[in-house]
Amino acid sequence: MKKLLLVSLALCALLTVACKKKEEAAAGGAIGVAECDDYVTKYAACIAKMPAASQATAQQGFKAQQDAWKASAATPAGKAALKVGCKATLDSLASNPLCK
Repeated sequence: MKKLLLVSLALCALLTVACKKKEEAAAGGAIGVAECDDYVTKYAACIAKMPAASQATAQQGFKAQQDAWKASAATPAGKAALKVGCKATLDSLASNPLCK
């Protein structure tokens, strides 16, 4: 009975991790820092509201920003720095009329 319980718990843990990875991949890859992930979600919605002529340029810069953040998030020190930087960037969205 104990072995069955342990196997069940291990399977549940494995499935939870697998589902989380699938969600991150579906979202375009999470940064791994809550403030950055929140910004990515909100700014993607802002880009969708931009005029079509501006979207391609905005999307290109946004992708470069996300790639840089993902690279920085690879270390604990990078994640700590991103937390502060992404919070400031997230706060700046309040002044963008498309993001309200």
